Amino acid sequence: MKSILSLCLTFAGLCAVVQVHHVPEHHNNHDGQRDKKPPAQPSPVRGNVRSEHVAVEQVAASNADFAFKLYQQIRSETAGKNIFFSPLSISTAFAMLTLGARSATLRQIHEALSFNLTVSEEKEIHEGFHHLIRMLNLPDSHIQLNMGNALFVDDRLKPLEKFLDDAKRLYESEAFESNFQNSAEAEKQINDYIKNKTLGKITNLVKDLDPLTAMVLVNYIFFKARWEKPFSNLLTEEDDFFVDAKTSVKVKMMNKEKEYKIHHDKKLSCRVVEIPYRGNAVALFILPDKGKMKKVENALLKETVSKWKKSLQQSTINLYLPAFSISGTYDVKELLQKMGVTDVFSDQADLSGITGECDLKVSKAVHKAVVDVHENGTEAAAVTVVETMYFSAALFDPPTIKFNRPFLMLIADKAIRSILFIGKIVNPTEK
Repeated sequence: MKSILSLCLTFAGLCAVVQVHHVPEHHNNHDGQRDKKPPAQPSPVRGNVRSEHVAVEQVAASNADFAFKLYQQIRSETAGKNIFFSPLSISTAFAMLTLGARSATLRQIHEALSFNLTVSEEKEIHEGFHHLIRMLNLPDSHIQLNMGNALFVDDRLKPLEKFLDDAKRLYESEAFESNFQNSAEAEKQINDYIKNKTLGKITNLVKDLDPLTAMVLVNYIFFKARWEKPFSNLLTEEDDFFVDAKTSVKVKMMNKEKEYKIHHDKKLSCRVVEIPYRGNAVALFILPDKGKMKKVENALLKETVSKWKKSLQQSTINLYLPAFSISGTYDVKELLQKMGVTDVFSDQADLSGITGECDLKVSKAVHKAVVDVHENGTEAAAVTVVETMYFSAALFDPPTIKFNRPFLMLIADKAIRSILFIGKIVNPTEK
């Protein structure tokens, strides 16, 4: 019987490294801000900074394709429900797993992650993730954004040194020795780690570990940012949010009259508003016209989002946006199986690059993401905003865009041009 490689994916954050013995916690020691170029380091691909950015762009493009492909799969199974997940977290975890995958197992994962090996060599894919992780973890005085990986390895498993070295070098992954024969102890060890790295946002994610588990892989992203132009909590009022034609709920509706980049897509019947964070990230909110959510979702592709971004124009609007806190938990194994990734979860799995033998398979892949959107993060109650404007502004009323019905949101990092999170808010009051 094959041993079980239990794979656990989670959103929330810090950084890590892969070895059988405990590795000291990784501390980011890069100088400068995240919007600056990362320090040049020799790259096995071409050995220059330009090649690093090319590799990151190739990975970002594939990640975007994967993100919307996965969204469509989740959407088909969660009709009428909130959606929120980190496509980058999932793709990074499985890209790291491909260090040990071979033959059809490797090919299926690459295809699901939208990597075309006729365009990018496998080595370039890993280097792209390596540079992307480094860039994400560069310090930013305005944003908490960290990403990393960790391996929990059974004390009976003897991984190949090459797998451990590559995971550490390319994915900055920590490794810890675990005793999976004592499931309760192993679950506590992993859940404590996740809780610590997510600052308590995600707890008790790993449950019911099989005693045959050989390894648990964790990926996390933690993102916390303040709006570039905070909402005033003094203007937040209770209002109706229309879940559907028959159902409405009360929400805390934030309000701000300000210049934003907006776009009205008449063809897809939706409005797009870009709200920047302080630092190097933006949130894109998409409000379909009444009854047009399905139409917009059907067109949700990398090319569509790119077109929206190019069409954005600065305009003063009266913006209403609900404060909300939602989460999403997903069985990634089930989702990826429906996307053609089957071998890695079966006895046909070839993960011989991990141990040198075809004796491992993935038994479980879970993902959880959480998001809190409010006036100004934890400082909201202490903020009072006083704005002045020209008298002439009183001569016209700016258009109102009110997110009081189901809408979509994307959170992206501008430096690496990558989508960090995707969400659909159907009911802001549902956790």
